[in-house]
Amino acid sequence: MAVTDIASRTYNHGWRLDPIVRSLLDTDFYKLLMLQMIRDLYPAQRVTFSVINRSKHVRLAEIIDEGELRAQLDHARTIRFTKKELIWLAGNTFYGKTQMFSPDFIHWLANFRLPEYELNKVDGQYELHFHGPWTHTTMWEIPALAIMNELRSRQVTKGQGRFVLDVLYARAKAKLWSKVERLRRLEGLRLSDFGTRRRHGHLWQRWCVEAVKEGLGSSFTGTSNVLLAMDNDLEAIGTNAHELPMVAAALANSDEELRWAPYRILDQWRHTYGGNLLIALPDAFGTKTFLRDAPEWVADWTGFRPDSAPPITAGEDIIKWWKHKGREPKEKLLVFSDGMDVDSIEETYRHFTGRVRISFGWGTNLTNDFVGCAPDGSADLDPISLVCKVTSVDGRPAVKLSDNPEKATGTPSEIERYLRVFGNAGRVRTAVHV
Repeated sequence: MAVTDIASRTYNHGWRLDPIVRSLLDTDFYKLLMLQMIRDLYPAQRVTFSVINRSKHVRLAEIIDEGELRAQLDHARTIRFTKKELIWLAGNTFYGKTQMFSPDFIHWLANFRLPEYELNKVDGQYELHFHGPWTHTTMWEIPALAIMNELRSRQVTKGQGRFVLDVLYARAKAKLWSKVERLRRLEGLRLSDFGTRRRHGHLWQRWCVEAVKEGLGSSFTGTSNVLLAMDNDLEAIGTNAHELPMVAAALANSDEELRWAPYRILDQWRHTYGGNLLIALPDAFGTKTFLRDAPEWVADWTGFRPDSAPPITAGEDIIKWWKHKGREPKEKLLVFSDGMDVDSIEETYRHFTGRVRISFGWGTNLTNDFVGCAPDGSADLDPISLVCKVTSVDGRPAVKLSDNPEKATGTPSEIERYLRVFGNAGRVRTAVHV
């Protein structure tokens, strides 16, 4: 396999538009899994997704050229699933299950295109919104984030000399490989790439995935990026995301319906996939609240992906809950994915090994760690916390509380209402870096 010369590609853009997103498969696997259920059960819901820059000190509208941003977004809207991609989706085995996607869904995807967008500049930031049917706006989340992150990276490295870029990428490669060498020492490690949404660039993510695949061997279990999974003969990894309980909650007509919304949509999920893909994301409205009110059948699921509480704290709470429910934690799975890097992976691995099955989703710190790599120290390539969240459903505001209030989204009045319904137990404010 030829190794991509990333420095040359960065230095020499010999084309009018170098597309950041070149395939609709360049997305996280859970987007397609959720989309199939959304199309079946929520075809009429109109949902707005909005890009939110939680790193407010980075004024993206002063870094990224609006014309370049519009050109990339417009290009993404021209892309369609190819016959090769649809054949692969239809015929591949995911999680040991053939035909994860129905023939009707595959046929529908053949005509899919990303919907229009709304873009404005406000106080040094971009306001980027996607309005329309949930079946279409949901698919903007990953390409929108990938486009904005890569445009920032391109602008920061613009004008750098060829040898400066060579050194930059050499240092970043060496930094990643030193992490791989540490991770090799963790016997039985299970780790996958979750880094698409905040990657430095699409070529860099490809290099990282190929490097970790070679460096970790069987410990590297796959990637959430469907295109990279297809191209590298890897398992596509993913289940569901916060948008499911957020939309379900926004559709609730009473406080009682709101309280049970997260479980109602998970019930729909388990029936959609016939008892497969049973990893729950418990923190949309607080993990402690989720565990407190969870129906008995949730305890029979394969496991949880704690995503906004400290990993050891969240893991201990879930293990305690499993024991309370009479389930054996050693038979369960915890997937840790919130800002994980080598130190936290090692610490979490050592804490839980032998007590519960564990897996790690390695995201931003895999595909966008250039901290300290710039030769002159002037290039600000530190990753930022950029997200794309549901902000309204059929005209109603959507909310995410999170275990970390710094990650909460929604209007103040609705957040206050949700806190009244779900409570504030276990929510601890901590700084968000990625």
